[in-house]
Amino acid sequence: MSTSGFRPAGYDFLIDRYGVDPIPNLHHSGVSATGGFRIVRADDRVEATYPLAYWPGDRVGDHLEFALKIDGINLGVLNDLFKVIPEEEIVGFVSSKPTGIYSRRIWYLYEFLMDRKLPLPDLHQGNYIDLLDTDKYYATTKPVRVGRQRMLDNLLGTPAFCPLVRRTEILVEMEALDLMSHTEELIRDYPPELLRRALNYLYTKETRSSFLIENIQPNGNRTEKFVGLLQMAEERDFLEASALVGIQNQIVDPRFAESGYRTEQNFVGQSVSLTRQVVHYVCPKPTDVPSLMEGLVECHRRLMGSGVPAVVHAAVISFGFVYLHPFLDGNGRLHRFLIHNILSLRKVVPEGLMFPVSAAILKDPREYDRTLEVFSKPLMKRIRYRQDLRGRMEVEGDSVGFYRFLDLTFQTESLYGFLKKAIETELVEELGFLSNFDRTKRAIQGILDMPDAKIDLFIGLCLQNQGRLSARKRESHFDFLTDDEIAEMEQAVRDGYELG
Repeated sequence: MSTSGFRPAGYDFLIDRYGVDPIPNLHHSGVSATGGFRIVRADDRVEATYPLAYWPGDRVGDHLEFALKIDGINLGVLNDLFKVIPEEEIVGFVSSKPTGIYSRRIWYLYEFLMDRKLPLPDLHQGNYIDLLDTDKYYATTKPVRVGRQRMLDNLLGTPAFCPLVRRTEILVEMEALDLMSHTEELIRDYPPELLRRALNYLYTKETRSSFLIENIQPNGNRTEKFVGLLQMAEERDFLEASALVGIQNQIVDPRFAESGYRTEQNFVGQSVSLTRQVVHYVCPKPTDVPSLMEGLVECHRRLMGSGVPAVVHAAVISFGFVYLHPFLDGNGRLHRFLIHNILSLRKVVPEGLMFPVSAAILKDPREYDRTLEVFSKPLMKRIRYRQDLRGRMEVEGDSVGFYRFLDLTFQTESLYGFLKKAIETELVEELGFLSNFDRTKRAIQGILDMPDAKIDLFIGLCLQNQGRLSARKRESHFDFLTDDEIAEMEQAVRDGYELG
């Protein structure tokens, strides 16, 4: 190495050397002959510079070891590198230190990703080691025991679909917030009957919100079907092909119902003219979807009872699903339904309640878009495709690796944030509204004993007009009331809802 200047190390060294173009690792490292340790953070990206003594050496294996040790495990980058690094480089490095922690991990990950055995003898001595460092990553507590490298494979998935979630400060802090206990504390003072009524409102609110996120106005029939699905979310596991197809058939227009996973290339975009579309996201090739979805389902099975927090589980599967986009229509609504399904299966939602996460997302669509773009934007800089004048798309080259090995850390952080808002804002506001409604209704009944439907209408019309009944609404609906009765009832609404 030169005695001056800066040289990339780890993943960046290998990417430059072999000319691959993966979705970049978030931690970038280099070594400088001048100056000491420096680190620069920008959003989730880290640029670290180390002094000369940190230079790992010139062998490929030295930089792979440095990458795993310093930059972290990135299956997508490793997958691209292992395709082009000569096999003898890996064999030579592992043979030089066959019982080393990092050489064993490199060895295991090569065979895991490339699906072929290296010409190396099995290990017969040494302790078993974790593949993922559980201080740095979320990992299953039920690892697969692999004798060949004496390895405990505690990954979240399989080679068909294997996401990673880093154990960041944000996630550790969120993990300490027990969602069920937190919710139970917030609802403790509300009577059971009010909670039962609130659930009906929440189902409808969540349904409408999930459709409106996609700028779709649900009709009565589709609303009713989606409410029915939400009610079933806690009753069974929907993570298998036939169940997912069945849900898709219920939530889309019957003309777009599918009998299986899509067989056409699709993308997310918008038309800017009759012959031009802006493409925001290219979905996996239809030929890749079956294996990716099998991997997603197997990942879900692996996470059930795995010790991985429920929200991490829900984020990995729901965001994995929406990125795989296995149907031509309904993927977004299914993605959000799966959040409810998994949280219910994992028993983190108090019985008789639900977390209106879509309502929280609808309040902050920019954050939701940003969450999806954490993967879609770097993907779009790398994926190659052709599109004809009719908008039909063809993806070029081998692209399945982009979708198999997702880092879903940011998406998990985002889901925690949306769930916290759903509980502390949407749920509490709904309960508060109903409580105020009951109190206001009792006050109006004390003024005049009129039918419940009329009282409900009076309260609703007043709330639409800052606590006062408009002259037009009074004439059309309440011409039988006196001026004094109107005034008293309006005051009851303003007092009940604390309106000025």
